[in-house]
Amino acid sequence: MDFTFTEEQQAAVEAARAVFSDVAPDRAPSPALTRGAVAEDIDRRLWHELARTDLLGLTLSPDHGGAGLDPIALCLVLRESARVLARVPLLESCAVATALQRYGDRTLAAELLPRAGRGELILTIGANGRTGHDPAELAVSAKPYRDGDGGDDGPDDGGSGWVLDGVQTAVPWAQVADWIAVPAHTTGGRQVLALVPRTRDGVTLADQVSTNGERLAEVRLEAVRVEARELIAAAGCWDWLRSLLTTGTCALALGLGERVLAMTADYTGKREQFGFPVATFQAVAIQAADRYIDLRAMEATLWQAAWRISTGSGGPLPAAGDVAVAKIWASDGVRRVVQTAQHLHGGFGADTDYPLHRYHAWAKQIELSLGPAAAHEEALGDLLAAHPLG
Repeated sequence: MDFTFTEEQQAAVEAARAVFSDVAPDRAPSPALTRGAVAEDIDRRLWHELARTDLLGLTLSPDHGGAGLDPIALCLVLRESARVLARVPLLESCAVATALQRYGDRTLAAELLPRAGRGELILTIGANGRTGHDPAELAVSAKPYRDGDGGDDGPDDGGSGWVLDGVQTAVPWAQVADWIAVPAHTTGGRQVLALVPRTRDGVTLADQVSTNGERLAEVRLEAVRVEARELIAAAGCWDWLRSLLTTGTCALALGLGERVLAMTADYTGKREQFGFPVATFQAVAIQAADRYIDLRAMEATLWQAAWRISTGSGGPLPAAGDVAVAKIWASDGVRRVVQTAQHLHGGFGADTDYPLHRYHAWAKQIELSLGPAAAHEEALGDLLAAHPLG
């Protein structure tokens, strides 16, 4: 495999590093010291800076004012964002925008995507279902309606529009988003993706708080009407978007883990016992080396998954298999990295004046987002059963 990045992808990394270089991980209150959410809003200053440097339109086509790059470039930028715990919906907004561009109505895309790239509107998605453990598309039903009917007597073709009913839990940044993407299922059993304005009649939000102290919302939809163009019924759309979101989460795990290991190396290289840096002790070095191996495995599996969903290349398993492997490594790996970091920092790691506890909280959130390792191991097992190797 050749993981050499293109000049355009490397330029995106450099632009991201320049933007994030001014971001402090403790820009918001500590989740350990704050009751409820750590902040009411996203980091608006950072959001506008990302827009100014064209990083919000990274995967959008030039027709929509974007750079025309692929999900690999997005994952590279997400990796940088996680190093500083950037409090912006970069993954959610860019992923939904990319799916709309790839599968959605062209007129709606022309209306929304240039504004999304300029940071003028925020997109998010409910991808956790009703409980966080069931398929997200089964938590919401989409039934067709026709003007003048108000009913559900027509065929499963959308008619004049659709009516949505159901609940999506733990929707990130929902309170500040302008549009919420909602996976759903039709009466015919098709998977669809609806784009719903947050202020649409029938949409209600209940506050929730994530492990890292950021605001989430339970989004309840009661007889919410969406136009036909606001619902994407293209085959494979939701599966592709879910894979992109999962792979983006792996990129966040990698960036966070790399930053935490660097913090640990710096601390253990300066902290002395018996007149020697603790980093020179064999037990410390072995633990740090194990975590380095975790990060390299996380990196290799991440780029394999990102390459599959970016290019559509075939393989012995569907791309979902590579995504599952990447998330297994990301979930288990980032947990081990932060646990080892806490251990090697000693009591200093629990000091709320030091940022490590923030990274630990964010790591736990990332570990469980879009399914823990066990859920993806089960999914991988199903894929192997359906596609025997050899």
